[in-house]
Amino acid sequence: MARVKGGASSHARHKKVIKQAKGYYGRRKNCFRTAVQAVEKAGQYAYRDRRVKKRTFRALWIQRINAAARLHDLTYSTFMHGLKLANIDLDRKVLSDIAIREPEQFAAIAKTAQSALDKAAKAA
Repeated sequence: MARVKGGASSHARHKKVIKQAKGYYGRRKNCFRTAVQAVEKAGQYAYRDRRVKKRTFRALWIQRINAAARLHDLTYSTFMHGLKLANIDLDRKVLSDIAIREPEQFAAIAKTAQSALDKAAKAA
């Protein structure tokens, strides 16, 4: 029986890694050993940053809500507390979108939150 050499499978594996390294600078794009390292590190960054992306967007939404709330003389935390007291359940992504695209509706929401805060202050 003939001996099996690994040329075809090795070539396929090398080709796959080099394809993944397309667009990298220097030897990282065409030298197999450095390409393997670069592709592995890129995979680690991609895995990590899929989680970091969620944090980053939440932070952006909070900044936008804070900016819009301050136009109505509220801070972010007092605005969110007012929403909770008024039983308005909107997530930060939606609130941010409303603040940008529909300022009149956001003003109405802010007014509702402010009235709920005032009512809670009088009750206390």
